[in-house]
Amino acid sequence: MVPLDRLQRIVERFEYLEAQMAQGGGDLARLGREYAELRPVVGEIRAYRQALDDLGTARAMLDDPEMRALAEDEIAGIEARLPEMEHALRLALLPKDAADARPAILEIRPGTGGDEAALFAADLMRMYARHAEARGWSFEVIEEQWSELGGLRELVARVKGEGVFARLKFESGVHRVQRVPETESGGRIHTSAATVAVLPEAEEVDVQIDEKDLRIDTYRAQGAGGQHVNTTDSAVRITHIPTGIVVQQQDEKSQHKNRAKALKILRARLYDAEREAQESARAEDRRSQVGSGDRSERIRTYNFPQGRVSDHRINLTLHKLDRVLEGEALDEIIDALIAEDQARRLAEVA
Repeated sequence: MVPLDRLQRIVERFEYLEAQMAQGGGDLARLGREYAELRPVVGEIRAYRQALDDLGTARAMLDDPEMRALAEDEIAGIEARLPEMEHALRLALLPKDAADARPAILEIRPGTGGDEAALFAADLMRMYARHAEARGWSFEVIEEQWSELGGLRELVARVKGEGVFARLKFESGVHRVQRVPETESGGRIHTSAATVAVLPEAEEVDVQIDEKDLRIDTYRAQGAGGQHVNTTDSAVRITHIPTGIVVQQQDEKSQHKNRAKALKILRARLYDAEREAQESARAEDRRSQVGSGDRSERIRTYNFPQGRVSDHRINLTLHKLDRVLEGEALDEIIDALIAEDQARRLAEVA
């Protein structure tokens, strides 16, 4: 049972924010973000407290012979609902990841498996693009490189919308595919892989980048066959010297625009590295069934001969391969991962 005095403090904070926003005082953007985070929590608190009040009223009616039967029915109904309401309230009170509401930087690259891995990486890109469209998110390609066979050598995209990082962060890791390649004449099943990284987009206030820590090289952008896309040195390679992180950008014809995009990606990677370092320092044993987001961790297998997708972190298997790759059934996997993550975190605070 959640202490009622704690619930009261949350409601009082919410009402204070509401009053401040109505008066137009303070940092409205910051107040608005906190207000939006607390609103669903306060909704659960008010519903829970109303149920407790109704329960008290019904129990007081037990002494009235004419109202006793009605009161008993009312008490039974409320007591049956209370455990579910308490669970919903505890979920609402779980600490939020500060990055959950942010847009995400999605990176996909082929792993082991050569051309087949690049083709699978392209399948994953289409899956996420369709999933984003279905959820009303925007999917902006920042950087992409394709092979001559239509495989994806690298993708960096920005995904923006409600709850983007909160949901897509569970996609980080190694995705494995088992299928017969179109180029395979013997009909043998091959196994290949692609890596997916989902980073919260960082704001300039999150990561301060000192210009003296950067080495910026410019070069001529090149296309798929090695041909020069244009005749000016518009492509940009930025190396963050302290960490060794390298970001390249050549999609835009303007060197200035390529530099701005490269810095956005660099900022996201530095922010993600800092988040992971902080999490590691807080709890080295954080790794659980949901995983830590370790890029070397195999998280899911897409088996074409059997038409199934298996997420190894939660032992979930769906025989809906086509619908998952269409982006339709991906929500079923993500919802299960979120539920498992919530259950783990509830157990930690119990």
